[in-house]
Amino acid sequence: MTNSDLTLIAILLDRSGSMQSIKTDTEGGFAAYIEQQRQVPKTTEVTLAQFDTEYEVVYANRPIAEVPPLELQPRGMTALYDAVGKLVTEVGAELAKRPEHERPGTVIVVVLTDGHENSSREWSNDAVRKLIKQQEDTYNWTFLFLGANMDAVAIGVDMGIAPGQAITYAASSRGVGAVFRAAAEYSAQAQAAPAGAPRPVFTEAQRREANPDS
Repeated sequence: MTNSDLTLIAILLDRSGSMQSIKTDTEGGFAAYIEQQRQVPKTTEVTLAQFDTEYEVVYANRPIAEVPPLELQPRGMTALYDAVGKLVTEVGAELAKRPEHERPGTVIVVVLTDGHENSSREWSNDAVRKLIKQQEDTYNWTFLFLGANMDAVAIGVDMGIAPGQAITYAASSRGVGAVFRAAAEYSAQAQAAPAGAPRPVFTEAQRREANPDS
């Protein structure tokens, strides 16, 4: 049995050049998200990776009390498929090395991007979709897709993420703050849900707040 008191949150943040306009808002939204997850009565580890045309793990399996402030340095283009593929396979490989009782009972992957895929070389859409389905169906991982400047639900579905787990946000201070609040509320609900319960979904109120001009 996995450890039902342990959660791993793996966050994949877009740091491509277009994120410059919401850099400060994203740093603040990330801080608020982490602070809200610290209130959840479980042991939580956090892995953070950033991507543009390159992929970088900032830290892995860090206790949530020790997560530092985010420093986002936008640059490059958007190799989204490569980044998702690398994050999921690396996290999966690391967890597979642990004894089963040391593996988290809840794994939440949060993907945040403000642009469409435009530069992946190693992973295709089809490969990413199959990987996500495998992790959800076999290991009960939960994937959240937060997207600006796009129809995040349509893009998420194309990647294999359920409509209720994808949300479009406005690339503005209000939109960024709202989407991180929605992600925090979702993550807390997912951790509180009993084993076998249906996954939560983003509410219409959360969607309106995150994308007020839609």
